[in-house]
Amino acid sequence: MRNFSKRVQRPVAALAMLAVCLAAAAQDNVIGLTLRDAEQQLATGNRDVRLARRALEGAQANTVSAGARPNPNLSLGVSQINPQVGVGGGPYRDKTVDSSVRLDQLIERGDKRELRIAQARRSEAAASQDYADVLRQQLLALRSAYYDLAFAQDKSAISRDNIALFERTIEAAELRYKAGDIAAADVSRLRVDALRAQNDARAAEADRRRAQLALAYLIGAEAKGAVLRAIDPWPAPDSVELPRVTDEMIDRRPDVRAARSRVDAAAGARDLARSLRTRDVTVGLSYDHYPVNPGFAQGSGAGTGNTYGLFVSVPLFARYTYEGEIQRAESDYGAALDSLEKTRAQARSELNRTTSDLQAASERLARYDGSLLAEARKASDSAEYAYKNGAIGVMDLLDARRTLRAIQIDAAAARNDYAKALSAWRAGIGSEEPR
Repeated sequence: MRNFSKRVQRPVAALAMLAVCLAAAAQDNVIGLTLRDAEQQLATGNRDVRLARRALEGAQANTVSAGARPNPNLSLGVSQINPQVGVGGGPYRDKTVDSSVRLDQLIERGDKRELRIAQARRSEAAASQDYADVLRQQLLALRSAYYDLAFAQDKSAISRDNIALFERTIEAAELRYKAGDIAAADVSRLRVDALRAQNDARAAEADRRRAQLALAYLIGAEAKGAVLRAIDPWPAPDSVELPRVTDEMIDRRPDVRAARSRVDAAAGARDLARSLRTRDVTVGLSYDHYPVNPGFAQGSGAGTGNTYGLFVSVPLFARYTYEGEIQRAESDYGAALDSLEKTRAQARSELNRTTSDLQAASERLARYDGSLLAEARKASDSAEYAYKNGAIGVMDLLDARRTLRAIQIDAAAARNDYAKALSAWRAGIGSEEPR
C-alpha cells in the first residue's frame, strides 16, 4: 500500500505543478475586458455588423440612383456616301456627303421617378432596420459569449480552490497516517480524488479557452483571444415583475420594422410596375447638313444646305402591356405581407419564451443565493471540522466536498443562465443598445 501511495503521489504532484504553471501563465499579459469595451469593439470589429453596414450603404446608393433623371442621347452620323466617286475635295462641310446631329431626350410620365425614389427610400429604411437587427443579434451573441467566459472563469477558480484544498488535506492526512491515526487506504482515496480534481481543472481551463476564442471572434480580436478576461460582475437579480408582451413591444423591434418597411417598398414597387403602362415620350431635335447644288442655289438664296427636324417617339403597346412586371410586383407585395406576419409571430413567440426563461432563471438563482449555496458551505465546513477531529471517515468528507463543488458550479451556471436570459429578454423587447 505504501508503494501504491508513492506511485500515486508523483503524478498528483506533477499535475499540481502543471495546474500552477497554467494558472500563472494565464495571468501573464491578461487583458481585462468590460462588457462596455467589448460592445464598443463589436461595432467596428464584428464581421456580420460590417456586412450589414455595407448593405445599408448599398441601399443608400440605390436611393441616389433612383432619383436620377434620364440622360439625353446624342447621335452623330453621315450618309449619302458614294464609294465610286468619293466624297470630293475641300473642307469637311463641302464634302459630298450628308451629315447630321441629333439629340433625343426621354420624358418619363406617370410619376415614375417619384415612385422610384419612394420605393428606394423604403428599401433603404428596411436596410437600416436590418442593420439594427444584426447589431441587436450580435450584441446578444456577444453578451452570451461574455457571460460564458465569466462562467468558465468561475469554474476554473472553483477547480483551483478544490485542488489547493486537496493539497492541504493530503499533507495533513500523511502526517496523521505517520502518526497512525488513519489508514493508508484513506490517504489513497484522497489522492485519487485529488487526481480527479486535477482533471476537472484541466477541463475547466479548456472550457475557458474556448470561451475566450468565441468572444474574441465576435469582436474581431482573435489574435488576443488567449489573454482576454471578463471582469464585469454578474448582473444583480431584479425582482420587478416582467411586463406582459404587447403589440407595441413587437412593433418596435428592428426585425419587425424592417419587415414592415419591405411591405411599403413592395407596395411602391407595385405602383411603379403599374406606372409602366403610362407611355413615356421621347423628344428629338436634329440638325442636318448636306452639299448644295450650285445651280439650285443661284439667285434665290435658297438651298443653304442646313435643315432642322423635330421628332416625337411614343411606344405602341400593340403586343405587351407589362402584365408580367405587374403580376410579379403583386406577388412580391403578397410575399412581403406574409413575411411581416411571420416575423411578428416569431417575435411574439421569442418574447414569450425569453420572458418565461428569465422568470425561471431568476427563481433558480434566488434559490441558490438564498439557501442552497450557504447550506452546502455550512455542511462542507462541518464535514472538514469533523474529519480533522476524527468524527467522520474520509468517504464522508469526500462526499461533502463533491456536493459543495457541484453546487458551486451549479450556482455559477445559474448566474450565467440568468445573465443570458436577461440579455435575451432585453434584446427581444428592443431595449438593448450598445452602452
